[in-house]
Amino acid sequence: MASAGGGPLSILEYFGGEEGNRCGYCKTEAGNVSHGMWAHSLTVQDYQDLIDRGWRRSGKYVYKPLMSQTCCPQYTIRLSASNYLPNKSHKKVLKKMLKFLQDGVVSHSTSDGISVEPMDSQAHSPVSCNVLCRDESDVPEEELKPLGTEVEDPEKQHGEKEMEEKTSDKILKEHVDSEETAKLKTTVHSMPKPGKGADATRPPCRKAKDIRKERRLQKVLLQKGDQMPLSEQPAVPPTVSKPKSSSVKSIEDFIYESDAENAAHRLEVKLVPVSMEDPEFVATFESSAALYAKYQMSVHKDLPYECGPGEFTRFLCDSPLEPETRPDSISCGYGSFHQQYWLDGKIIAVGVIDILPYCVSSVYLYYDPDFSFLSLGVYSALREIAFTRELQKKATDLCYYYMGFYIYTCPKMRYKGQYKPSELLCPESYTWVPIEKCLPLLESSKYSRFNGNPREGDNDHLTELNRVRVLHKRTVMPYSVYKKRRKGPSDETVVKQYATLVGQTCAERMLLYRS
Repeated sequence: MASAGGGPLSILEYFGGEEGNRCGYCKTEAGNVSHGMWAHSLTVQDYQDLIDRGWRRSGKYVYKPLMSQTCCPQYTIRLSASNYLPNKSHKKVLKKMLKFLQDGVVSHSTSDGISVEPMDSQAHSPVSCNVLCRDESDVPEEELKPLGTEVEDPEKQHGEKEMEEKTSDKILKEHVDSEETAKLKTTVHSMPKPGKGADATRPPCRKAKDIRKERRLQKVLLQKGDQMPLSEQPAVPPTVSKPKSSSVKSIEDFIYESDAENAAHRLEVKLVPVSMEDPEFVATFESSAALYAKYQMSVHKDLPYECGPGEFTRFLCDSPLEPETRPDSISCGYGSFHQQYWLDGKIIAVGVIDILPYCVSSVYLYYDPDFSFLSLGVYSALREIAFTRELQKKATDLCYYYMGFYIYTCPKMRYKGQYKPSELLCPESYTWVPIEKCLPLLESSKYSRFNGNPREGDNDHLTELNRVRVLHKRTVMPYSVYKKRRKGPSDETVVKQYATLVGQTCAERMLLYRS
């Protein structure tokens, strides 16, 4: 459905949903409480405004945790991409990938100093997520069309069903057949033979910390030596002090440092729009769905029927976002995309992202478990940060990288705080607060208001219920007209709750479907 100006409109069904369900983090029965909506369509600006009020999508289902009641409060977290500098752990991942691509060599260390739960998945799948996700809406498609518009061609639906059946066979075949993968990792996973213990003829190993201390001391002595007589200066080996680089390396320096011509492996990252009308998306659909199934079964222990092409499509391909292009802006446009990672012509990972007016929002990541030694969760996050910075060159407002939810009560989900400088969304004022100021508050209470000014509230709070836009019997009208035409008991309480949660701006711009 289009607006008066010709652009698309957001159409949503509001479900409420204050009844608790099983938490995917702490496993508490009926502990998770959230509100939910089904998005039949959603503009990128409306979704940007919604996530800035604590909403998040899983497929076409959009949900908002009821923060003061849910067992594991989920705070929206974002990173200032332009100000990000990789920390020591992130640099290790970048160097490891660079060494693998250039020389074909990978470190066998079991830990790179990275969190136990790297950014393998930016959001949990509906199978284990913290919301009671719905697979589809009960509203007939005709009800969402304004009078005089056409209904979708049934032949197209038949073609999509045929593709889904074809992909089912492909998933089983690719999950069993891994000959190509074996060729790529012939020497990577070969474990060294057991050693015979320490060599008594060699000096004992020294801790890196002690070596650094000694070098700092020698450096101080060298500096003092400039003011001392030559006869009193200590003898210091000329190779002790290592010259430091004048500039700090950025993510881009690590990513594009590889010599492509002489590299042992070739990594290509492709940005593909999520659309059955895009030829590249259609051409890679089967291999991408097979990779998703392999990942889910191996990492999340899903059964084959839980990660088939239908689930894959509903979760990661069915997006409510309406694609949008703007003059003099980014060439790829806005909407939902799959960022595919191809290693030597084989797809090994896919990062699902939404490109919105002010951010790149990470949705999910799935990868080939055979390449987990490359820390693809962390590496893909760093690539997405670099991608955000690249987009910002053309769209100056697009400067943030949204990482989903930060969950303090779940220790293995705190890793997102390692990406700095990050901010958390205050659940009451909907303002952004540096994470360093939020952590002390979360230590004392799992639910907290981050904004320290008690007078500062929601700047977009509901002020005019009658101006909420409603889609009723295929006609767009304000709530003031709808409540007069509607037959049956009043639904003002539900409509008011919806408008309060989405804010006055979105409530006037989006269409709330009412039967």
